Amino acid sequence: MIRNLTRVAAAALLASATISAPAMADEGPTDMQIAHIAYTAGNLDIRYAHLALAKSSNPEVRKFAELMIQDHAAVNDLAVGLLTKLGASPEDNATSQQLIADANAKLNAMAQMQGAEFDRAYAANELGYHQFVNKTVETAFIPAVDNKEFKDLLGQALEIFKVHEKHAEHMVRVLK
Repeated sequence: MIRNLTRVAAAALLASATISAPAMADEGPTDMQIAHIAYTAGNLDIRYAHLALAKSSNPEVRKFAELMIQDHAAVNDLAVGLLTKLGASPEDNATSQQLIADANAKLNAMAQMQGAEFDRAYAANELGYHQFVNKTVETAFIPAVDNKEFKDLLGQALEIFKVHEKHAEHMVRVLK
């Protein structure tokens, strides 16, 4: 019963997120769907960072973008390693697809910006994105995951991503 409530909470959180992700089935996302969502979210943040490196000349923004690429790639590499070890494959799902669609729209809008406007938009997006991802991982994904190794990996990633959130908060304040 607790597992079903956790899955419903995960679906509700995803459905109500600022990134308009659709709810998963009533039983909530499976471990492999969560793996796909988490991996997709990491790759999307890498895409945001590459855009920042292409568009920004601000040293703080560039340093943050480089950190995003480094850290998210490292976490995704750990996830791929775990999946390989387990002989498992992430499962594409509506939430992953919606994350991609929303990110593509955001990336297209940000690509039209220049200078300080872009820097502020990137910083604000990173803050909102990390707040959303961190809350989702902490309150929905970690409690819902069955595999202990995957749960531990999500916990380790969350620690890293909470540092990113604080860094993004600082960047937002500095770039106002």
